[in-house]
Amino acid sequence: MSDVQGPLPTGVQQLEPEDAPATKTRRRRGGDPAPKVKLGPGRWFREIGWRHVVGVLAVLWALFPVSYLVSASLNPLGSVVTSTMIPRTFSFSNYSELINTQPFFTWARNSLVVCVSVVVIQLLFSALAAYAFSRMRFTGRRGGLLALLLIQMFPQFLALVALYLMFTRIGEAIPVIGLDSLPGYILMLCGGSLGQVWLIKGFFDTIPMSLDEAAMIDGASHVQVFFRIILPLVRPILAVCGLLVFVGVIAEFLMASIFLRDSSKKTLATGLYGLIDADRSNNLGVFAAGAIMTAIPVVLLFLYLQKFIVGGITAGGVKG
Repeated sequence: MSDVQGPLPTGVQQLEPEDAPATKTRRRRGGDPAPKVKLGPGRWFREIGWRHVVGVLAVLWALFPVSYLVSASLNPLGSVVTSTMIPRTFSFSNYSELINTQPFFTWARNSLVVCVSVVVIQLLFSALAAYAFSRMRFTGRRGGLLALLLIQMFPQFLALVALYLMFTRIGEAIPVIGLDSLPGYILMLCGGSLGQVWLIKGFFDTIPMSLDEAAMIDGASHVQVFFRIILPLVRPILAVCGLLVFVGVIAEFLMASIFLRDSSKKTLATGLYGLIDADRSNNLGVFAAGAIMTAIPVVLLFLYLQKFIVGGITAGGVKG
């Protein structure tokens, strides 16, 4: 039955759309919301609750070594026997001893120089190689990609003897990039500059070729297309790769323990190992304090780049 249109009686005011009842104006565009299903305790645990239990166990498993390390750093006795998972006494004596008696900031400066240099060089070379593999078609392209993948499967220490002999000879001719020098150590780590090619190439493949073609029609060269158009669009994957390289370099110990022997040239990994290697029991507190101070900038960097991590890894890993 249709409504009758006509003048309203005296004293009755017609409602404007904004004056309509809230139940009508606040209705969802997709229609009425789905009715809530009340689950019983058994069904809730089978469908949802077990996930919370697994998550809590994973968090406790991850926090166990961290809590022990924090407890050891705050333990004034600083020995293995007196350290517990929950600290009984609190003191910052281990931190003050580390700063005042050990060249901790020298090790931190060396690590920062090495990490920043290696991250910049590795990202630049990996991005250039990924651009070539993604945008150009040339003979040996498929073989080159497979060779990069195959080389990454070999562990690093297989090349240890060859690198040691090579940098010994180089140091005799050019001492500044030989053994026991930071430039030589940086040059050695840059040997893995193409380790991020596959991840970055996958992200490059998601960018339409029409952008390159439009820029080249306007007269842009490959260098201008790479630096001014493509590179700003791949910042998420560059952030992810940079974080992975930074964490790997700051924790690198095997090569650093062989290449860097002088105390003024050591990084955080080799310097802190020297503390616990000299007196494994009594220096545990100082070692734990150094480990905590080393982990803080890495955690802050991870939190800052967290918004890029999920999107960068998934976008780079979907299309190869």
